[in-house]
Amino acid sequence: MRLAGRRFTLTMRTPGHDHELAAGFLFAEGFIENRDELGEIRGLRDPSGRPQANALDVILNVSAEANRTRLQRNFAISSSCGVCGKSSIDALHRRLTPIDSPLTVQVGTILSLPAAMRGAQEVFASTGGLHAAALFDSTGALKLIREDVGRHNAVDKVVGHLLMRTALPLSDSILLVSGRVSFEIVQKAAAAGIPILTAISAPSSLAIDLADSLGVTLIGFLRESSMNIYTHPRRVLA
Repeated sequence: MRLAGRRFTLTMRTPGHDHELAAGFLFAEGFIENRDELGEIRGLRDPSGRPQANALDVILNVSAEANRTRLQRNFAISSSCGVCGKSSIDALHRRLTPIDSPLTVQVGTILSLPAAMRGAQEVFASTGGLHAAALFDSTGALKLIREDVGRHNAVDKVVGHLLMRTALPLSDSILLVSGRVSFEIVQKAAAAGIPILTAISAPSSLAIDLADSLGVTLIGFLRESSMNIYTHPRRVLA
């Protein structure tokens, strides 16, 4: 990914929905604050004029000074991922507003989500090798699903899809991710305004701390008959 022609970042991803991936990454990581700041996403061409399948150039509607500030701030956060601590959480608090959504969901609806996601994972059904992020409404109806080799990428694709349609924040939605929940996935969900984040597997302790401080209801080990609710349980109705 390039910004205005300059090398910016590299990620390993499953091809498909690449514009959404770029848009979601830039928004969830704090490089843009809204749809208006995302100018144009365009493919690159090699010297012979042929499209480069694995490269995008993004033009932002952001001042040069604001862009420099955000690059310094957010790369400082991202470079510490995996050993993130209090300084990283404090930096996120300065950027992210805690979620105050009145959304409530029946426990039976939450328990129905894994089966609904599995039924929609077309590439996983063929390969068994991809993660997924699925967005549901309060009744458990599937709104959107994206698959990718990386859990973070799948979430970025969901967020990017809604950002490009000016549909954020997602204050009435539930996000389900396959696998574990990391600090970064909570960060991305909170940036999109998602009040309930659920996962098939475990959250990290730092993910729990961040979800608690940002007002996100975090649910892990979600199965068809059980779950663990780690933070803000008031949104799940028995």
